[in-house]
Amino acid sequence: MPHHDPALVLGLDVGGTSSRALVADVSGRELGAGTAGGGNPNSHRPERAAEQVASAARAALSGIDPGRVRGGVLGMAGVSAMTNPAVAEPFTRIWDELGLAGTVRVASDCEVSFAAGTDSPEGTVLIAGTGSIAARIRDHRLVATSGGYGWLLGDEGSAFWLGREAVRATLESLDREEHPRDPLVSAVLDRTLGDETGHADDLSKRLIATVNNVAPIRLAELAPLVTDSAGAGDVLAHDIVARAATLLADTAQAVRDAGDTTPIVLAGSLTGADNPLGAALRTELAGRNSGELGTAGPGAEGAVRLAALDLDAPSNP
Repeated sequence: MPHHDPALVLGLDVGGTSSRALVADVSGRELGAGTAGGGNPNSHRPERAAEQVASAARAALSGIDPGRVRGGVLGMAGVSAMTNPAVAEPFTRIWDELGLAGTVRVASDCEVSFAAGTDSPEGTVLIAGTGSIAARIRDHRLVATSGGYGWLLGDEGSAFWLGREAVRATLESLDREEHPRDPLVSAVLDRTLGDETGHADDLSKRLIATVNNVAPIRLAELAPLVTDSAGAGDVLAHDIVARAATLLADTAQAVRDAGDTTPIVLAGSLTGADNPLGAALRTELAGRNSGELGTAGPGAEGAVRLAALDLDAPSNP
């Protein structure tokens, strides 16, 4: 009787700056891992993005028969880009070149993050990093979202929002010519202008010009000034963090029904329990919900989980 090696799955977490691949058995036991540069076709040319994803996958498959890989999931933000044949074709080509036995399904980063934080098939995921979005998950698939509109139209409570509020608070403080200056105000001036010497009116004009001369999304780089200052007891920064926590909780609640007891998974750089915003957000959500609060692990692990579930589906006996 011929020997059949157990089926394996491929999980990929693909972002604008890095791509990570995992090969695992259906129980989730990791057998291979690989990393590469950014592979999101929303941030890079499709051909280059696909090359990076292929590089990460090849590293993960090192020493493993690709014919054992029965399926896979690639998680990324902006999955709608893959509906464009010109974008999808380079990725389809690399799956064929890798010699996988099964297909690789593209999933939302929300679905992958949720799966990386809970075994439940249903609940809410809230992602807060450079931007912010909440999603309702049912049967491991995204069914509704709140937020995620980008820096111009939304992203409330995100790193961009924190940075913008920090600059606004600094300008308002300069308008009032406050002395001594709040620690957050001093930190913003030092980071953006290099110093805080000079008349308040001149500092204000220089700050406005400096901020307007760079890409708006770079305001997100100021977010650590807010969270660090809040952690050090700064009142102004604490107020910004408290408002951000409320806005993020509102975003999550928008996709939850009254009395919902399903889990909430938190993902993104701002949601860690050791972060003042993450701690405030957990307190805010716990006061509004009875569902379990979880933290997402690495996205590639969530992708592996979803790929294993796909193999267990009725269409994959």
